[in-house]
Amino acid sequence: MEFAIEVNDVTKSYGAHFTLEKINLKVKKGEVFALIGQNGAGKTTLVKLILDLLRTTEGDINLSGISSIDSHSREKVGFIPEKFSFFSFYTVGGVLDFFAESRGFVGAEKKAIVENALKKLTLEDIRTRKLSTFSKGQLQRVGLATLLIGELDILILDEPFSGLDPIGIKDLKDLIKEFKLQGKTVFINSHILLEMEQLCDSFAVLKNGKLVHSGSVASMKEKHGNLEDFFTKLVMES
Repeated sequence: MEFAIEVNDVTKSYGAHFTLEKINLKVKKGEVFALIGQNGAGKTTLVKLILDLLRTTEGDINLSGISSIDSHSREKVGFIPEKFSFFSFYTVGGVLDFFAESRGFVGAEKKAIVENALKKLTLEDIRTRKLSTFSKGQLQRVGLATLLIGELDILILDEPFSGLDPIGIKDLKDLIKEFKLQGKTVFINSHILLEMEQLCDSFAVLKNGKLVHSGSVASMKEKHGNLEDFFTKLVMES
């Protein structure tokens, strides 16, 4: 079995304080995976470790079989944070042009891929507006559009539903389903349990920096009914 993300005995500590302790996690290629937990559980820290924005205290992480500390591991990885940000004087079109050029696209090919991203996220009518005029939800749409630039294999989304209106939520869900059909791996850090239950193949639960559960959504539903009840019971009892 091939894994897109492998987290092996990972610990992150600051002095005597453990943010994450002995985390072992494997995300299969082509699946939609959710990392869930309460605020402060360590979800964003783990995402930063995966992206090599932080270094582990112990343990190692591999992306498609390549160590996360090797920059080549992230060549086909796309990421959007909870609040997408870029230079505020850039326009939407300018942001997507930047990402396209940074991923090696030029000329007609660049134009075509940018136009597709604008259309997919319904950003065509505001392509010339500067980011400084955008709401959080609009910025999230721009961030999501960057994921359509290039042949990315792993997409990491940190609280992607934050700030989106109902139409934006539907569009994002449709986009995630499309990514899955394309064989991409989608790693979602979220606490919106209903959406995760509907979208994801598997999930893991963090509590106070420790992994307290990992498994398939289908198995969880068969044994426990729904993710909200299972999660609530798990974090209250474990």
